[in-house]
Amino acid sequence: MSIPIEQAYLHCPRCGCKQNDPGHIPFRCADCQFAVFFGPVAAVGGLIVNSADQLLLVRRARNPGKGQWGLPGGFVDRGETVEEALEREVYEETRLQLKARDLLVTHPNQYNYQGVVTEVIDLFYVCRAVDPSHVELEAAELDDYAWVHPSAEYLDNMAFPSNRYAIELWMSQLS
Repeated sequence: MSIPIEQAYLHCPRCGCKQNDPGHIPFRCADCQFAVFFGPVAAVGGLIVNSADQLLLVRRARNPGKGQWGLPGGFVDRGETVEEALEREVYEETRLQLKARDLLVTHPNQYNYQGVVTEVIDLFYVCRAVDPSHVELEAAELDDYAWVHPSAEYLDNMAFPSNRYAIELWMSQLS
């Protein structure tokens, strides 16, 4: 069973007071007036393109989306820019270093982790890698990759709808 993150707050994180009516945005504690707005949190995705205009897709080795395709990327950490997060996530997952990146689109997403759903805003960049021929996957996160002109075989098996949206937008701009 999945629940929105705002329904997971049963006690105030500041004073510990039990909440009699969880699930509201923002969360407001009746005792201490503390408020939590629940995001969305920021995440990045790289549409990494090679010289043949093929896109790098990676297959997830863990949930959410285990066994499904996606784009290299992840959450923006505290204290880093979106661009720093993009470069860090792409390098951590594929060992590719980026030489160019251009913002393509932003799109809302939901991240369901162990039954708690967090609202996310994804920022997608079209990227070029310094050496796209040397992909090395982070085995704990990814178990396969493919350089493709994305077909229904891949698009119908995407881990996140926002990834598919970004890929389809990118493909529409190629023609």
